[in-house]
Amino acid sequence: MENLLSIVTFVPLVAAAILALFLKGDDPAAQGNAKWLAMIATTATFLVSLFLLSGFDPADTGFQFVEERDWIMGLKYKVGVDGISILFVLLTTFLMPITILACWHVEVRVKEYMVAFLVLEGLMIGVFVALDLVLFYLFFEAGLIPMFLIIGIWGGKERIYAAFKFFLYTFLGSVLMLVAMIAMYVDAGSTDIPTLLAHQFSSETLNVLGFRVVGGLQALLWLAFFASFAVKMPMWPVHTWLPDAHVQAPTAGSVVLAAILLKMGGYGFLRFSLPMFPVASAQFTGLIFWMSAIAIVYTSLVALAQTDMKKLIAYSSVAHMGYVTMGIFAANQQGVDGAIFQMLSHGFISGALFLIVGVIYDRMHTREIEAYGGLVNRMPAYATVFMFFTMANVGLPGTSGFVGEFLTLVGVFQVNTWVAAVATSGVILSAAYALWLYRRVVFGDLIKESLRAITDMSRREKAIFAPLIAMTLLLGVYPSLVTDLIGPSVAALVSDYHAALPVTQTVATAGH
Repeated sequence: MENLLSIVTFVPLVAAAILALFLKGDDPAAQGNAKWLAMIATTATFLVSLFLLSGFDPADTGFQFVEERDWIMGLKYKVGVDGISILFVLLTTFLMPITILACWHVEVRVKEYMVAFLVLEGLMIGVFVALDLVLFYLFFEAGLIPMFLIIGIWGGKERIYAAFKFFLYTFLGSVLMLVAMIAMYVDAGSTDIPTLLAHQFSSETLNVLGFRVVGGLQALLWLAFFASFAVKMPMWPVHTWLPDAHVQAPTAGSVVLAAILLKMGGYGFLRFSLPMFPVASAQFTGLIFWMSAIAIVYTSLVALAQTDMKKLIAYSSVAHMGYVTMGIFAANQQGVDGAIFQMLSHGFISGALFLIVGVIYDRMHTREIEAYGGLVNRMPAYATVFMFFTMANVGLPGTSGFVGEFLTLVGVFQVNTWVAAVATSGVILSAAYALWLYRRVVFGDLIKESLRAITDMSRREKAIFAPLIAMTLLLGVYPSLVTDLIGPSVAALVSDYHAALPVTQTVATAGH
């Protein structure tokens, strides 16, 4: 099928335009129509994206389904996917129908709410398929707008503060990335990403304003991209916007934020930092390793101190993203495989955990852990689903959470045993905060009067969790579904990375 990537990218955007322009009124019938149109559009996008998977050749490490045409002012519209990006496209299209189903009960400005999510889906897919710097930057930055509105309009009491904090943090980081992109165009004479992947940026020491910059242009470009991707992940210590955004965002907003938007930072490291600036990446590997190790331990300890369920899960996300950045910069097959696997797994598990909080928040309108206890007595199905995803988040063997963490730690151990040892302590800490949360909310006697009439999950809520449980189990027992698909592309990335390093640096990197 021709133009498959464009269809996948623009179906949600076209549906959003139809919804915005032609659906009138705010009565229950119009609200129902808005929800159904969003559901049909996101489901159709997912079904079309499956054709990408069926036609994809994992053995081909280049870009596939490439579309290229002239755009504006000499710029090109160019899209394509490789073994690394295709799974992020599928993760996005898989999760969006679930997200729409999760916000079926929304009754305030429903049309606008659905439009925001449809636009967000199209822009997120665009980030993962863009093969031109300008196109990538436009998709990357434009995605801030619908999420800003979702938090700022449909969020909690402190939603305006959280929305602006989210926007300013991520936007300021991306300004430096834009400057770096202009420098790349000046140096390479092209904004074409495949061309830039083949271009060698200088790593000769520079003198900038009297300062010696070891690593030269590569180091400066790497730092500029790092500023953007580190905030997006988010890495410690620029993670502080995430808990506020999660707490104030509506449930569906938290799901998309945790499951997909955070992955753009990891994808950026894989697409730009590692292959385009290999010398600088090797130079800053130690920094990344210890920032990630601190993030895993520190945010896990902070999670233990939380009284708000959403905040606890948000800090858990920061800790799990620490494994991702470690694995990427381990720059070996197991590390990068593990990082990608961890991102996909985290998409299912963290999305489910935020939905789990949403189920009881819709009933009780509080996220305070102290407000609950003994829910297993009234909500056995809910308690079972909650237990499953708690165990997956901890990394229980047989779930996808175990595979991602294990592969990542194996990859990091080959490069730096001390960092791997510190990171492994995060597995114990994650068990501590996750099981503590579960114990306080689900077990015990049902002594709070307000909980005596609480009802178990509805059919709609069970339908939301079914595909997430299926994917978490499937990838846990059959991880080669992912590793076989990404393996050749990751092998090529790692091989090219090490081939681009000076011999002395290669030896030093291998001997950490």
